[in-house]
Amino acid sequence: MFDDENYTHINLKEFSGHKDEVNCCAFSTDWEILVTGCDDCLVRVWNTLTNKMVCKLRGHQGAVKSCAFSNDSKMFATASYDTTVRVWQTRTGDCIHVLQGHTKSVEMVAFSPDCTKLCSGSWDCSAIMWDVEQGCVLRILSGHSSLVQSCDFDYKDKHVATGSWDYTVRVWPVSPIADEKVKILRGHTSNVHAVVFSRLGFLASGSWDQTVRLWNPDTSTLLFVLSGHTGWVKALAFSMDSLYLASAADDQTVLIWDVTSGTCIKELQGMTDQVHTCKYSTEGTLLASGASEVTLMVRSKPAEKEQNSAEQETSTV
Repeated sequence: MFDDENYTHINLKEFSGHKDEVNCCAFSTDWEILVTGCDDCLVRVWNTLTNKMVCKLRGHQGAVKSCAFSNDSKMFATASYDTTVRVWQTRTGDCIHVLQGHTKSVEMVAFSPDCTKLCSGSWDCSAIMWDVEQGCVLRILSGHSSLVQSCDFDYKDKHVATGSWDYTVRVWPVSPIADEKVKILRGHTSNVHAVVFSRLGFLASGSWDQTVRLWNPDTSTLLFVLSGHTGWVKALAFSMDSLYLASAADDQTVLIWDVTSGTCIKELQGMTDQVHTCKYSTEGTLLASGASEVTLMVRSKPAEKEQNSAEQETSTV
């Protein structure tokens, strides 16, 4: 259970170097490496232990809009306004693949749990599933009528969800099966900005309509409409045990929801600007939230025997 002691500020870290607006960031699994993407077309890699920039990666010819690490942290991918996705080797910073297939800006990229596939979403109204090893297209997911803003694979690697500015969420089979149709989840009244699966298979979607919707994607059933934000919902993250859902919005708050009851159990305030990203660590102890100037707040959930030893860290890029 979250309480006030879990969310007290302790220190501030600054990562300086970007010249333009930072659009995205991603952590390695051990949280020791931070990747950021910017309007200046550059990808920057940071050591979070030393607060130092490790390198700048060049190659994109447009703003870097999204970035993501593979689950084993051996690779990360970046998506760009230049219509391409690039896959990089974490250890060396080498570009492994330049994935070409979209015809407009690529706004989102996500790895599959087994690290063998990527999904990217674009202003061309499509999502593309890629073979990471071969660097080729596996499937083009067509059906949305506007920007595909978000995508996420389920933990069994059987389905991928996409959220679109056409107000819908679609759930696609990773491997096409004759009798399995694409599920279309309707209900949002504005752009869907975020989708995320829990480890138990539930699906959450966040929208500019200021709500979060929790779904059973197997049956296309709406379980809860989570209302509480006063701004656009930009990012979502399930805790590792799937019991909690964090939602970040541009109302300068992160809300923590009890998934079993659909109730908000904690409101985290104190962001200086629009919150646009949040994430739990693999241990389920850290929540990262970011603002548009990119402030990353890492919040620690203490062990049962150390209820008063919570740690929070804020990082400004």
